[in-house]
Amino acid sequence: MRTLFLFCGFFLVVSCDLFTSKEVKTQELVTREMQHINFNDVDQFPLFENCDETNSKEENRKCFEDTLLSHFSESLQGFEFILKEEFVDTLYVDFLMDKKGKISVLDIENNAIVDEQIPEFDAIITRCLTTLPRATPALKRGIPVKAKFRIPIVLNTK
Repeated sequence: MRTLFLFCGFFLVVSCDLFTSKEVKTQELVTREMQHINFNDVDQFPLFENCDETNSKEENRKCFEDTLLSHFSESLQGFEFILKEEFVDTLYVDFLMDKKGKISVLDIENNAIVDEQIPEFDAIITRCLTTLPRATPALKRGIPVKAKFRIPIVLNTK
């Protein structure tokens, strides 16, 4: 009798979970997972052909940044700017890489001196970004995602 009572009690406790729908269980699991995802960080940075996807995340970030900077350096060397005065300044370029690896310029933060002395600067920077070699997009949990980046450009005319 005691065994039967314990068995029935155990069955009642365990069976409560059986009546919960699979949809509710799935929703609870999704909600718990969503709380642990950092949406401000990617699992893998965009990769150019010269970057090895088997490298660590940090090495791929460095490869991505180095490729960007060397491309900007090579592209800007072809231009001769005639300036009225010397200056040193850091400008910031915000750009977006979409889910297909296409790059678009969001914003170029510059100042009045640059606007006055190099009025075509925004167009040159935009052209530099759009002529980057093709890249695979950033990944979050194995899914291509769009990602926003900011790069500094140091102008030193001295």
